[in-house]
Amino acid sequence: MSSNTVARRCAMFFFVLTVVVAATRFVTETRAAGAFAVGKCGAYGQAYDFPGEAAARAAAKKQCKGECTTMTMKRSCAAMAVDFANPCGAYGYAVKPKISNSLNAATRECYKSGGKECVIRAWACDAKG
Repeated sequence: MSSNTVARRCAMFFFVLTVVVAATRFVTETRAAGAFAVGKCGAYGQAYDFPGEAAARAAAKKQCKGECTTMTMKRSCAAMAVDFANPCGAYGYAVKPKISNSLNAATRECYKSGGKECVIRAWACDAKG
């Protein structure tokens, strides 16, 4: 086998590999819409890796019982914290790029709204969050 043939095969292999990696990234990015819905008394709904924001918001809202606030999470994470002593009282939520940041921010929001023993009720991450 000549060195030209080996070089062509290597070049073709790397070209195909590049196309596969690019296609995988495209599929992940197009399915990167999520939503998180929160309401009183610990009600929540979540949807992740949907093809569009509207579909994700509708799916999250459908899961949440009662009057719920819906937020979009695109390549990020959302979390909800409730007051353990009074689940129908104070609560907080947050959407941040990393799960640890969203958990901390949701807990802080719960305390800010008057919670005494705030705990995480639910969390979700959308593609790469």
